[in-house]
Amino acid sequence: MSQAIAMGETTPRDEDSTRTFVEVTEIWVPEGNRLVWWSGNYGALSEFAGVSTKKGFNKGEGLPGNAWAEEKPIVLKDFDGSYFKRTDAARAAGLTSAVAFPIFAGKTLKAVVVVLCADDAVRTGAIEVWHEENGLLMLDDGYYGAAKHFEWVSQHTHFPRGQGLPGGVWAAEAPMLMRDLGSGYRFIRAESAGKAGLTTGLGLPIATPNGRTYVMTLLSALGTPIARRFELWKVRSARTGGGKEAVLADGICERDGPLWDDETETCVPAWQGPIGEVVGSGIPIVKHDTAAPTAGYASMVAVPIYRADAIHHVVAWYS
Repeated sequence: MSQAIAMGETTPRDEDSTRTFVEVTEIWVPEGNRLVWWSGNYGALSEFAGVSTKKGFNKGEGLPGNAWAEEKPIVLKDFDGSYFKRTDAARAAGLTSAVAFPIFAGKTLKAVVVVLCADDAVRTGAIEVWHEENGLLMLDDGYYGAAKHFEWVSQHTHFPRGQGLPGGVWAAEAPMLMRDLGSGYRFIRAESAGKAGLTTGLGLPIATPNGRTYVMTLLSALGTPIARRFELWKVRSARTGGGKEAVLADGICERDGPLWDDETETCVPAWQGPIGEVVGSGIPIVKHDTAAPTAGYASMVAVPIYRADAIHHVVAWYS
């Protein structure tokens, strides 16, 4: 794979006609005692975007503010009667559920990432939150769209350290990609995943200042994918010139197949391209439209993964 593709420097293609599992992604960053809008991709939902970009949240207010206050990922499967502050605008846009997760560097909040989904009879995927309890990872909550049987299986599944995708992330304290979920022996819920059409899994360790263990999993289906390309980057000290750089550690793409090989190392220095921007700033980003080339895709999300107060990985997904 060329370095230009890895850094998102090709001309974007037209957006695929397949609807993705996630409709909206937005980044909120602390400014004083409030969270303010930083960036987002709203697709064609311009009215919801107009409402969102003018909002701000105190700690403990709304979905972003609660993720900050509770220091953990939160799933909201129904906005009615909840603390979600944009219910009317979300309903008008066809959005029905959301997941928010905080990005902490040690005890310092860097950002809150929020993804919003629309529910229908066919949209299938999973965004799950797992927490450690008595030496096992238990399902905290999750959103599954139309994958109701897989949701039931997940609610009755737990993971020891090192087992399955959530347990593997827990043991490695690092993000992981897992392919062929429906047939892979490493994916504990393979049979039900296959029936739901789930194919690719991304697991993220969520660092929290309270010391509790959380793992998020994003499980993508071919028909309504969470993303069409996933990349895992390992952050290290730059080999020349000082500073930091990211090296591609793993990746999978619908169009290009496997992205990583052990013969060609792909590196991105801090502040170069979207991945380098995350390495340099320590803040997640959303890029979209032709003004922000994203490896030939219409949009990308890139998120730093911290251990204590240092970035160890950057995870990116493209739609």
